[in-house]
Amino acid sequence: MSRNDFAKVKRVVVKIGSSLLTKGGQGLDKVAIAAWVKQMAGLRQQSCDVILVSSGSVAEGMSRLGLKVRPTLLHELQAAASVGQMGLVRVFDDNFQQHGLNASQVLLTHDDLSNRQRYLNARSTLLTLLKFGVVPVINENDTVATEEIRFGDNDTLAALVANLVEADLLIILTDQQGLFTGDPGLYPDAQLISEISVNDDRLDKMAGDSRSGLGKGGMSTKVRAARLAARSGAATVVAAGVVDGVLTKVIAGVDLGTYFLPDIEPLVARKRWLAGQLQVKGQLVLDAGAVKVLQRDGKSLLAVGVKSVLGQFERGELVSCINESGTEVARGLVNYGKLDAQLIAGKCSSEFEKILGYANDSEMIHRDNMVLI
Repeated sequence: MSRNDFAKVKRVVVKIGSSLLTKGGQGLDKVAIAAWVKQMAGLRQQSCDVILVSSGSVAEGMSRLGLKVRPTLLHELQAAASVGQMGLVRVFDDNFQQHGLNASQVLLTHDDLSNRQRYLNARSTLLTLLKFGVVPVINENDTVATEEIRFGDNDTLAALVANLVEADLLIILTDQQGLFTGDPGLYPDAQLISEISVNDDRLDKMAGDSRSGLGKGGMSTKVRAARLAARSGAATVVAAGVVDGVLTKVIAGVDLGTYFLPDIEPLVARKRWLAGQLQVKGQLVLDAGAVKVLQRDGKSLLAVGVKSVLGQFERGELVSCINESGTEVARGLVNYGKLDAQLIAGKCSSEFEKILGYANDSEMIHRDNMVLI
């Protein structure tokens, strides 16, 4: 995908850094936030789904509490995040409402996206919010997280969210113009890199750490985020958030910041991840009709086509789909754990609630979470 193709993207994740959001730690920059929200509202008008990953809860909390230096004690960081989150939620909600859009708050930790059951829960919630036309505002759950505060960063979280919702593009807004061939503060002749592959070996040498002291990431975390986003085929642009109309210009294909090419198609990347990087926990034996529908039509697997359930697995884990002769035909992330899967095997989705007392999904495995073998 070239920059000229950005106008065709259907789903974008936007990440805004702490230094930008808080004017270098002085408090929320409401004027800048209003401008970014206006641009995101414009993307929604173009039928582009928008997910916002917002840093700044700790930085805003520091401002409200009168703290000049980022705390080092865990409980102080958590307290600052708790206070700052109030301001972030209020300002984003107020601004999106002005454009007739609903926003939602979603607090995640990296563990939510590595645990398969919670991964599916988070994915289902976010996709439902997007279906309703809502703009999810995601932040790391710093108030209760422990390891994430010490070692996490929202660049990485944004990339994981891009994987989660299968975004076409990740835009990281920062206080830098993009990635340079060297640290421009140390090397005046350093050049801004307009475009580079995520697999380019030079990236590790060119990326540096944060100097602001407000956020937890520097250019190194943005390079890592671009590589993570590329796992699901998402492209990444790192650009200066202070540029007037930056989001609108990036989507329009203007040569701003640094474009990280994923070098792999989104569908191919996701299928490769499902096929090779997760451990198979169980098996679903399918009838001939279900096998035919999967192989010929590429549809989701419905419980009515499942004859028997083997192995031990929980919701969100990877299972193998085999025909009645034992040949594997597909594998995917299952929407129901073994015990519930056994109860609804061979049943129509309309019977799920009566049988289980609830109904998570109408499919046993959604086609987006399945790869044919």
